[in-house]
Amino acid sequence: MSLFDYDPYARGCASRQLLDRIGDRWTVLLISTLEDGPHRFSELSRRVDGISQKMLTQTLRALEADGLVRRTAYPEIPPRVEYELTALGRSLLEPLQALVSWAREHMGEVQASREDARAG
Repeated sequence: MSLFDYDPYARGCASRQLLDRIGDRWTVLLISTLEDGPHRFSELSRRVDGISQKMLTQTLRALEADGLVRRTAYPEIPPRVEYELTALGRSLLEPLQALVSWAREHMGEVQASREDARAG
């Protein structure tokens, strides 16, 4: 299939599901956290404040299924499992970092607009 075979504006297109995945806040935060290398589940849970264990598990499984994250289980006692970005996952870093930067840069304006909307 070519790039033009995927139309996220079409209801049933798989690219729309992918946009849902990469636009999810937990995905953005986990991909960004994994930028600096492999992390264990407990490390990710600590670094991404507010994510529940259930949501962390679901998001990691979905990212693994999409080929963005690799899960490696080491045959040790106790078992050790690490998560890291694949090459495909690393290719998402730049656009996601741009979104995070935009949010930081413009959050004051967004908050002011929200306050105006509530007051009006």
